Amino acid sequence: MTDSKPVLVETTGTEGYQVRIAAQGPSFFADEPIDLGGSASGPTPYELLSGALGACTAMTMQMYARRKKLPVSGIHVAVSHSRDASTGRDRFDRQVYVEGTLDADQWERLMDIADRCPVGKTLAAGAEITTQRVASLPGHAHEPPRDRIHEPAMAKVCDEFDQTG
Repeated sequence: MTDSKPVLVETTGTEGYQVRIAAQGPSFFADEPIDLGGSASGPTPYELLSGALGACTAMTMQMYARRKKLPVSGIHVAVSHSRDASTGRDRFDRQVYVEGTLDADQWERLMDIADRCPVGKTLAAGAEITTQRVASLPGHAHEPPRDRIHEPAMAKVCDEFDQTG
């Protein structure tokens, strides 16, 4: 199993729900809206999850378009999250806009690859989550976190997709 360095999350000590997230690049805040007791200083956890799905979708489509030299100059993905009140099942709806002149077959291939993005596959399949108590601060404070799983997963999806047609 390939591991990534942990993304570090810590409360900020402010009132409400604000947390600081340290990942690749600068750290940022996640929070809840003001009307729900937060300070609205950053995205909510479900907005982050929607953003992860949208980012993975756009990146995977971009990788495939570049590999196939498709005439794509930009990819835009909007993701909304909802939960069915009767079943409790979560739903993520993606809207994809591609800048470029594509024929119907190219559009179909890009939309197919969008449905195969690694984060989307993880959400659809579910994931094992473990939790353990530790005696000292978790993570590697001396070095920035760095994901080493996503890019190879996108490449694998594109490689496998190329073999299907």
